Amino acid sequence: MNWETEFAALRAIISSCGLEETVKWGQPCFTLDGRNVVLIHGFKEYCAMLFFKGAIMKDPKNILIQQTENVQAARQIRFTSIDDIKRQEKTLKAYVKDAIALEQSGAKVELKKTAEFSFPEELERKMDEVPALRAAFEQLTPGRQRAYLLHFSSAKQAKTRESRIEKCVQRILDGKGMDD
Repeated sequence: MNWETEFAALRAIISSCGLEETVKWGQPCFTLDGRNVVLIHGFKEYCAMLFFKGAIMKDPKNILIQQTENVQAARQIRFTSIDDIKRQEKTLKAYVKDAIALEQSGAKVELKKTAEFSFPEELERKMDEVPALRAAFEQLTPGRQRAYLLHFSSAKQAKTRESRIEKCVQRILDGKGMDD
């Protein structure tokens, strides 16, 4: 679905709060002193405002949604029509202003450490077989490590986990992340 009308309404609301608009990940992103505060994005069934530090925002209306269980910091407010947006305009401005205040305060979302993510035994075995793999994995950024761990762990069968690990060994050895 094309969310042009909804995006225009969301842009007007967010811009009225004094944030600067830029484009990140191909989406309208609103920043404060170069730091991401809120992003607008569209999906098939809904469009949304995504607050980068939504996990620590006040949510008096209980409308912030965690996109998936693996998303740690960001939270969305979803819309299916322009009427949804118009009906909540005052609330949306209040949430944007809260997000701005949070950004100005320097507050940080406490992220899980890589060690807190499940480490598949199949990966442990592969690292025992190929010691260079462990060293290369440890050299990756925490975000790249987490992406691999989530990818490997999300497979239900050991055979699938082994296959995923096998396909990624060379990328890890080359110091690359899943999407590099």
